[in-house]
Amino acid sequence: MSIKKWITAIGLFFIFFTPIAHTAYAVPTVSGATADKLSTETQILKTIVKKGDSASSLLNNYLPLKTIYKLTRQSADIFPLGQIRAGRTCTFILNQNRLVGFEYEIDRKDRLVIQRNNHTFSITRVPIDYDVSLETVSATIHSSLFEAVRRAGEESRLACKLADIFAWDIDFMRDIRPNDQFRVMVEKKYQKGKFAGYGKIQAALFINGGRRFTAFLHKGQDGRSKYYDEKGDSLEKAFLKAPLAFSRISSKFTLKRMHPILKKIRSHPAVDYAAPIGTPIKTVGDGVVVGMGFSKSMGNHVIIRHCKGYVTRYYHMSKFSKAMKKNRRVLQGEIIGFVGMTGYATGPHLCFRMKKNGRPVNPMSHDIPSAGPVPPMEMEGFLAGAKDLINQMYMTRYSGLRNKTSA
Repeated sequence: MSIKKWITAIGLFFIFFTPIAHTAYAVPTVSGATADKLSTETQILKTIVKKGDSASSLLNNYLPLKTIYKLTRQSADIFPLGQIRAGRTCTFILNQNRLVGFEYEIDRKDRLVIQRNNHTFSITRVPIDYDVSLETVSATIHSSLFEAVRRAGEESRLACKLADIFAWDIDFMRDIRPNDQFRVMVEKKYQKGKFAGYGKIQAALFINGGRRFTAFLHKGQDGRSKYYDEKGDSLEKAFLKAPLAFSRISSKFTLKRMHPILKKIRSHPAVDYAAPIGTPIKTVGDGVVVGMGFSKSMGNHVIIRHCKGYVTRYYHMSKFSKAMKKNRRVLQGEIIGFVGMTGYATGPHLCFRMKKNGRPVNPMSHDIPSAGPVPPMEMEGFLAGAKDLINQMYMTRYSGLRNKTSA
């Protein structure tokens, strides 16, 4: 998608919300809140939700409990008020000691808006408006991707987004080398000039051990957005390079290994990833959970059947993801559990195994099939858009293409 098309698309996301002004006089204060005057008639109070706060405790200065319970029921299908969390921003709009509006920041994308309409309330979930700037960030890696991103003045979340894009080709713990480089064009969101998070990465270049990897975001005619290289080949493969984004390989695939607990020579048709307890474990590919439970040797484990005769196994988990259950369909990259040391384990790690048609395969060296390329009818537009993004990425560190949009 070209820059011009991208900018045009941004304009389609404009959503505005304007509170209704009312006559007001002295307004009660909320502990920890700051007051902003919209005009001589309207005043708003902003505060941060504290630990232990609830919808009732936040609203009971302005509404009777009967009304709060009614709002809770009314809001249930839009956003359950019982899910209000500490650390989020909420806003009170007041008129003559009377609440005429309430807003709560649900997440980085949406906010809950409650408005009084005479004797009733309307409740809506509204996208948060941001100023979006398409900016280019580049750095040379000396020790780790996280360290390089921080030195570039960015947050670690950008490293995670970049790692997710190249997760099929690069193991960001095992494969990273000193003097590796990256350049990435990413949407950066701002509110009132203050950085508020990252949007989508539009283009990326990664030099790893002399190998060049590129990624360009392309939205197909089916409405799905995927990453492709400069030739239009998909970056996605049937399986991720590793089930953990950032971990250390503590034991490789081998047919002969001294078992650390049993003290016997045994085959180890698996790769062990050492990581702190609680580290999220992702399924490396789409599939169906065909087994999960606990065994004396393998501890908490999950077994997933994939297409084309592949089966993957994940051992020694501390616990399963709450959504996991037998016969459940899972998608590539979905969190299925967390690193632990249950069963026969001398330390926290994940034992990861892969089989094809019943035979063990080494996931580190096995040739994994790729997803399909850009469809022929879309290829010309994709190549032109990729060329535009490459030129833009090298024009300047910060492109300055800032547009107002909703996340």
